[in-house]
Amino acid sequence: MEQLEQFRAEVLAWLEENCPASMRTPLSGDDDICWGGRKFSYQSPEQKLWLERMAAQGWTVPDWPKNYGGAGLSRPQNKVLQQEMARLGCRAPLTSLGIIMLAPALFKFASEAQKLEHLPRIARGEIRWCQGYSEPGAGSDLASLQTSALDRGDHYLVNGAKIWTSYANMADWIFCLVRTDTKAPKRDGISFLLFDMASEGVSTAPIQLLSGSSPFCQTFFDNVQVPKENLVGALNKGWTVAKYLLQHERNMAASMGRSGSGKKKSIEQLALQTLGAKEGVLADPVLRQKLARCQIREQAFTLTMQRVGDEMKAGADPGPASSLLKYYGSELNKERQELHLAIGGMDSLGWEGEVFDEGRIARSWLRSKANSIEGGTSEIQLNIIAKRVLGLPSNT
Repeated sequence: MEQLEQFRAEVLAWLEENCPASMRTPLSGDDDICWGGRKFSYQSPEQKLWLERMAAQGWTVPDWPKNYGGAGLSRPQNKVLQQEMARLGCRAPLTSLGIIMLAPALFKFASEAQKLEHLPRIARGEIRWCQGYSEPGAGSDLASLQTSALDRGDHYLVNGAKIWTSYANMADWIFCLVRTDTKAPKRDGISFLLFDMASEGVSTAPIQLLSGSSPFCQTFFDNVQVPKENLVGALNKGWTVAKYLLQHERNMAASMGRSGSGKKKSIEQLALQTLGAKEGVLADPVLRQKLARCQIREQAFTLTMQRVGDEMKAGADPGPASSLLKYYGSELNKERQELHLAIGGMDSLGWEGEVFDEGRIARSWLRSKANSIEGGTSEIQLNIIAKRVLGLPSNT
């Protein structure tokens, strides 16, 4: 404990000296998130400096081994770091699909050469990754994917299309599921490839959503040459890698269920400001009850996420329980967006103009409807929960 408290003092001193003041303020929106990568435009010199300083410490991925770009911190040390960052209000220096989704799969399935090539660059925020899974004809039934990778000696020739590829137009590299054996049962003929989005034959087309904006793209591959050394895991065994990665994706998607401490105002503060108080509590008793129920659910969900996070840091795989978290997080965020509408009344439906904050509430409400589709539909998650968590019998 004495050593841990000494570490805490050192961490606090370093953060106070090195975290710029502007990086200790709540995020004002998605534009404040640091994604890193070759194409990323930093919002300020301080944002870039904060990433560089944290990456140099290995604190973008503090619990990774040092030779892969981390700091090699123990679980207690990592917890101390997160606590002190929260105490000072430090923003996350880097948000990355490479860290959250791809890295766990690389640690488990990649060769040592692949780990040394990709993990340090992910840790430093040099490469931004996107995910090539869903296709126009293969969404929930992902194993029906048709994007092909033909063996051409020293490389694969990739042809096909992916859809709902988040930030594909901003990404540097893609981790992609491709079909390498058309005769095998559909789950047995899939492989997991990594390749540069700057490769000849790769193109993207943004998809606009009803909310007015979207991170999604359709991604096209036209005779893209991918070196064979970019195959992760065994040939035709990519479904095993894909399932493992999906568990981590669903844990990431589940985080939308958290209210988030980085927002300027909580939903409770917004309700009091908008609707007023009576005898020290929200004047509307029905809405007050709904908010209380949402708060209870959020707290229970946050504690569950923390427990699962601790188990994963201890070496446990998230397993099918990730479907439970993804489902509950999706529903919780939709509930929260409904409450935002209820608080604002008719004003919540404003779509444009400064008085309506450019339609933030209405657009967020519309966007939340996709939470129960992306990353595996809620219906698929409920099937997984029923079969693999609860052990209920199947009719198929």
